[in-house]
Amino acid sequence: MKAEIITIGDEILIGQIVDTNSQWIATELNKIGVSVYQISSIQDDKQHILNALSEAQERVDIVIITGGLGPTKDDITKHTIAEYFNDSLTLHEDVVNHIKALFAKYDIPFGELNRLQGMLPTKATILKNDFGTAPGMWFFENKTVFVSLPGVPNEMKGLMTSEVLPRIQKQFKLPFIIHKTVMTYGLGESALAERIESFENNLPDYIKLAYLPNYGKVRLRLTAKGNNKTILLRGLEEKIEELYTLIPDIITGIDEAGKIEETVGALLKKSGKTLATAESLTGGKIAATIVSVAGSSSYFKGSVVTYNKETKIKLLGVSETIINNHTVVSKEVTIEMVKKIKEKLATNYAIAVTGNAGPTTDETDKSVGVVYIAIASDNDIITEEFNFGKPRGRVIDKTVNKALEMLQKQLIKNK
Repeated sequence: MKAEIITIGDEILIGQIVDTNSQWIATELNKIGVSVYQISSIQDDKQHILNALSEAQERVDIVIITGGLGPTKDDITKHTIAEYFNDSLTLHEDVVNHIKALFAKYDIPFGELNRLQGMLPTKATILKNDFGTAPGMWFFENKTVFVSLPGVPNEMKGLMTSEVLPRIQKQFKLPFIIHKTVMTYGLGESALAERIESFENNLPDYIKLAYLPNYGKVRLRLTAKGNNKTILLRGLEEKIEELYTLIPDIITGIDEAGKIEETVGALLKKSGKTLATAESLTGGKIAATIVSVAGSSSYFKGSVVTYNKETKIKLLGVSETIINNHTVVSKEVTIEMVKKIKEKLATNYAIAVTGNAGPTTDETDKSVGVVYIAIASDNDIITEEFNFGKPRGRVIDKTVNKALEMLQKQLIKNK
C-alpha cells in the first residue's frame, strides 16, 4: 500500500516556512503499514495542482494533500479538486454553523468569506475539523483515496488522528511495518558496511537495512514488512542479536524512535535518574534537544548557559584560578562545570561542554573546533577532547550529538 503526500503553498517553496506536515504524516502512515512513495511541495497554481493529482493517481493508492483551504482568494485547493473530479461545490450549513460557533467562542466577527468555507465538493465525504474552520475532504475515485487537509499543523494532525488514519485502516487491508534502529558510533559508514557485509547479504526478503550516518555515528535501521507481526518481530530480534555478535564494540543501544534524545530520556526515566546541563559554546542547544521530548520534565532539572568567563565563575562557581591557568576551553574547566551543575541542581547525571565554535578563538589557546565534553554520574566523571573542525554550526551540532552519545554510554554502562 503506497501513499503520496502533496503540500500546497508558495510559502514552502520560497523557504518562508518549513514543511513539517509531511514528516509527521509520513511517520503516522508508516505506523499503520502505509509506505510513502513520494512527497511533493507545489505552488498555489491550478494547473500545477491538477497535474500533481493526476500523476499521483498513477503511482499510489492514497494521496494526501495539505494546504490551500483557507477563506481567501489565493486558497484554491477545493475549487481545483472539484474540477479534477468534474464536481461542483455546494453549501454545507453544518460546516457554516461550526465556523459561526467557533468564531462566537473567541468573539471573532463572522463574514461572507467565512461562509464560503462551507462551499465544498458534492462528491466529498466531509471530515469535521474540531480545531479550525476548514474541514477535511475524503474522496474515493478509481480505487484511489484522495484526502485534502488544512495546512495548519494542529488542525491537520487532529483530522489525521480522528478521521483519516481510522478510515484508511478500515478501507484497506494493511501490512505491518516495524522499524528497529541499532545505534553505533566511532566507525564510519563504509568501514561499518565492510564489517557487516555478510550479515546484509543474508537478510531475509522481508527485512531491509538502511545506513543513517550523522556526525560520527551511524544508525542501522532494520525494517520488516509483512502480514504476520509475530514473524516480523522474531526476525528482527534475531538479526539484532546477530549484530551484537558482529559489532559489539560500537553498538550503544537500540533506538526504536531513531532519536538519541528519546533513547536517553527513556533510560533516565526507567532508572529514575535525573539530569542537568552546563553549556558554553552550544548556548543551550543540548537542553533544548533534551526538552523536545514529551515528559522530559520528569528527569531533566535544568540548564545553565555560561557563555563567557564571568558567568562560569559567578553562576557556576568555577574557580578563577583554574580558568586563568588552563583557559575557558580546557578539560579542567569542563570538569569544574560538570561538578558544579550536578551539585547545584542535585542530579544523578550532568553534562558540561566548552569549546571554540569559531570563527575566532577569543581568550583561549585552543584552535577553532576544539571541544571538551564532560559527563558526571554518581560514580565518576568522564571527559573527552574533540576537534570538530569548521564551520561554526557543524561544531555546535556535533557537540550536541556527541554529548548525548557519551551520556547514553554511561547510562547503559550503569544500568
